[in-house]
Amino acid sequence: MDIRVDDLSSTATQALLRLHLAGMHSNSPPGQVFALDLSGLKAPNVTVWSAWQGEHICGIGALKQFHATSGEIKSMRTHPDYLRRGVAAALLEHIIGQARERGLRRLSLETGSGDAFEPALALYRRRGFVNGEAFSDYQKSDFNQFLHLAI
Repeated sequence: MDIRVDDLSSTATQALLRLHLAGMHSNSPPGQVFALDLSGLKAPNVTVWSAWQGEHICGIGALKQFHATSGEIKSMRTHPDYLRRGVAAALLEHIIGQARERGLRRLSLETGSGDAFEPALALYRRRGFVNGEAFSDYQKSDFNQFLHLAI
């Protein structure tokens, strides 16, 4: 699997992003989806990586950097054809490594609650993320939750 910075120009990446956004909207209450769309992922403080096997996209993940010491994991999604093959874990490790190289000391993420979110939550918790307080501009609700990792 080849993980590389993605400029979001490929149709495969854009299709996976659309799938991600559709999944977030179908599994979240109205007003509780904070996933970045294509324009949000193109912000200067966001880096997107995609994982490929040959010409096939396996997954995507992003890092939104807030300032010199902290960032947020965004847009983690494995292509349905590559579920349970270690794609998300490889992307997560890559993002954590890149965050370390940039000198970040904390990674955070916001996600939802319910069955659709359990596989991702299990992955983050296995990697050492712990539940914590809301961060950035997020507001706590009965649906969302916040995880943090000291790096």
